[in-house]
Amino acid sequence: MKNLSTMGFSPFFRDQIKPNLETTTSTVARITAEHRGGYHIWSEAGAGFARLAGRLLHNNPGGSLPGVGDWVILRTAVSPDDTGIIEQVLTRKTLFTRGAAGRSGTVQIIAANIDIVFVVCGLDADFNVRRIERYLSRIWASGASPLIVLNKSDLCNDVAMRLVEVESSAPGVDIVLVSALHRDGVDNVREFIKEGITAAFVGSSGAGKSTLINALLGDDRIETQQVRASDGRGVHTTTHRQLFTLNEGGMVIDTPGMRELQLFDEKGIDSAFAEIDALSAACRFVDCRHITEPGCAVQHAVANGTLDAKRLENYMKLQKEAQAYEVRHDARKRKVAARNWGQIVREGRRLNKLKGKV
Repeated sequence: MKNLSTMGFSPFFRDQIKPNLETTTSTVARITAEHRGGYHIWSEAGAGFARLAGRLLHNNPGGSLPGVGDWVILRTAVSPDDTGIIEQVLTRKTLFTRGAAGRSGTVQIIAANIDIVFVVCGLDADFNVRRIERYLSRIWASGASPLIVLNKSDLCNDVAMRLVEVESSAPGVDIVLVSALHRDGVDNVREFIKEGITAAFVGSSGAGKSTLINALLGDDRIETQQVRASDGRGVHTTTHRQLFTLNEGGMVIDTPGMRELQLFDEKGIDSAFAEIDALSAACRFVDCRHITEPGCAVQHAVANGTLDAKRLENYMKLQKEAQAYEVRHDARKRKVAARNWGQIVREGRRLNKLKGKV
């Protein structure tokens, strides 16, 4: 038997529940894992299994199905022998997503209703500050708070230098150093996961997410594998998202390693690059692109060494990627882009004709 509040059921969700719910056959539950046939759920009655009601399955707005961490209303009471029917998905407090691979333009839910997202990055051959910046953009967009975990500190010869690199690329974000394999620093991670708090762990394959969660759980509940020494990459040991409870309170969500975190909009980018956003306010032109425009405060900061040129390069790369994704998958924006490109082509032709007459 689990109390809803210990599972993260706050007034934000309670206010969405109809007053007469207790007198019906409906019950509140949280999704802990998703599979093709349905969902594993927790409720005050215990663990169970549920599937979507037909109307939710076929009339889902935007194709966004429930995900791990979602709070739902089940038509039937849940017991180990029952299959609940999910009638309603409660409005989410936070939502961590990414653009799905391919041309569908759909959004993939990584975790819902999370309070903290830990970005796990190994201090081995797979260390990548630019990837951390990418993750932070999506975390800020989700509404959750980010925290960086630099794992495998035992494999790094210059931890202090790596720490400085990350601090300069993630101003204001807490950073924790750990060696999950040797259980060093794990208690510093646990301090952030209090009772009622839900934390998700994201990062590339082989970063050590599952090893770290096993250390938090106190047992090897999640399968782990070694990574290649050449590039620090691992295989996708975790094949699906799953929510676990810690003995000390709090919940953690393990996610499969992501070799690609596709940005599908620009939300969160300015928050991840807050100093660039602040500098932009001092640019001479409101629509400054920070390339060759005169009076660009951002380029001036790069020139005087107060802003890392690589950080600006990644900022512009992520913006361009997000804008391109939106154009590819938004019919209205495709038309606008085509119209703008047509104007550029026509203007180019006009200028060429003028040059020919001179």
